[in-house]
Amino acid sequence: MAADRDGEVRWDGLRSRDANARDSALENIRQAALKKSEAMALAKEKTAPPAAAVAAAAEGLLPSAHGASGGLNEMLARLLMLSKRCPFQDVREKSEAILRSVQELGVRIPRPLGPGPSRFIPEMEQILQVSTEDTQMHTLFAESFTTLGRLDNITLVMVFHPQYLESFLKTQHYLLQMDGPLPLHYRHYLGIMAAARHQCSYLVNLHVSDFLHVGGDPKWLNGLENAPQKLQNLGELNKILAHRPWLITKEHIEQLLRTEEHSWSLAELIHGVVLLTHYHSLASFTFGCGINPEIHCDGGHTFRPPSVSDYCICDITNGNHSMCETQGPVRNIPTTEPSYEVEALMEKMKQLQECRDEAKASKEEKATRFEKEKRESMLVFCSGDEETAPTRDVSRHFEDTSYGYEDFSRHGMHVPTLHAQDYSWEDHGYSLVNRLYPDVGQLIDEKFHIAYDLTYNTMASHKDVDTSMLRRAIWNYIHCMFGIRYDDYDYGEINQLLDRNFKVYIKTVVCMPEKTTKRMYDSFWRQFKHSEKVHVNLLLIEARMQAELLYALRAITRYMT
Repeated sequence: MAADRDGEVRWDGLRSRDANARDSALENIRQAALKKSEAMALAKEKTAPPAAAVAAAAEGLLPSAHGASGGLNEMLARLLMLSKRCPFQDVREKSEAILRSVQELGVRIPRPLGPGPSRFIPEMEQILQVSTEDTQMHTLFAESFTTLGRLDNITLVMVFHPQYLESFLKTQHYLLQMDGPLPLHYRHYLGIMAAARHQCSYLVNLHVSDFLHVGGDPKWLNGLENAPQKLQNLGELNKILAHRPWLITKEHIEQLLRTEEHSWSLAELIHGVVLLTHYHSLASFTFGCGINPEIHCDGGHTFRPPSVSDYCICDITNGNHSMCETQGPVRNIPTTEPSYEVEALMEKMKQLQECRDEAKASKEEKATRFEKEKRESMLVFCSGDEETAPTRDVSRHFEDTSYGYEDFSRHGMHVPTLHAQDYSWEDHGYSLVNRLYPDVGQLIDEKFHIAYDLTYNTMASHKDVDTSMLRRAIWNYIHCMFGIRYDDYDYGEINQLLDRNFKVYIKTVVCMPEKTTKRMYDSFWRQFKHSEKVHVNLLLIEARMQAELLYALRAITRYMT
């Protein structure tokens, strides 16, 4: 990064693993912050504030006189993020010291909003303590920070499962920063386009920053129509992939690959498709786990003083100033579920295994059960009786805002089922990706397998449990909703293992993630640990990504043959 947008501050040195380089960068940041703060304090002394300014000051707003506050506010917000989230202790401590020095000059400093990385998971239950993490987590945190310049909230929730997180970070790093067919600013712009389809302002904000960081043209951020025609041409594929991937045909591919000025090469298109599917799925994880805005982004911090109505008295008196999680009334969460929910599920798994051993369903019966499950999935609706997390309007980053999810086989339409034996990731998709974008197929394949095979052989408080049947039911239910059938699977197991509340959550997170609510998250698997619910989300996003890839890669294969 050449320089920060205020023209003075460089942050890249903080990403170094060398303590001396970090120390030098922090000293430059300290001097710049104090210089701006002293100028602001001096301006406040010289200017007799009118009544409106006095009222604004009472609300805790920094004055905007002389245009100085905007750049300073951004610096202070980033320092706040570093003081809470940086895996390097020296950076945390010195960032906090700079904020104290600024405060001593009479300039109001920011404080974090929200209860931690997730609004669904109580902070005390999150694996978050950046200052007390074990060696493995510290390595992962440091890797993420030195690569991205931040330790984001997605990482802090995924770290419930370090093995998966390591694979995820490695894949994402390769897609965004290593050698590949697409230039760096295109990669981040595709992340913006993909996340915007699900109104995921969290991911859009991050990639707007990254896009500018790598030299992207700010004009493109005014709307998709301001981006190059080549990127605009990918808008249709982005739309269909995000909401109805089974409708992708070889004609869509042919249109993008036509030999003309704005055409895509096959390698570029593979890179683009993988990025789009990655960020559609990551939007599902963001909403499914209730990820909060980053501390330094809009909605992650405030310069206002704490309000007693919004904050716990204990937080105000002990100096934490951390907002208590606003939870809906207890009546919103059903409490009639018997306390033996886990035992009942384990018993069903045992019975199904015994039935498997005694007699296998015929080929015809399996086909009938798939069609039945597919029809029933259309009757699963997400509840609209609760507001979702507010998001900034990001619709300028995509076209056709009315286009959204519709069921695979809705009334009046027939779309052929994709049989896994005819086109699968293992036998077809993997080799195509690896051939046109070397090493990416291997990375994605590893990530799929880790999410699918991940188990600690536990369910809630029970140990030595084989959860493979349950994991397969979740994965296959998602693929069933996308019209993908495994001929060797008995789809009757899904109704036995996944109750209605769980199905509502799965369908919402996978198909309409922006409609996910805390109530949905709380209403399934109420006796399970939050780490187990995060694992569910890993299964959801990987199954979704694989389903999208299968349809896109099948269309590319048909074009090539």
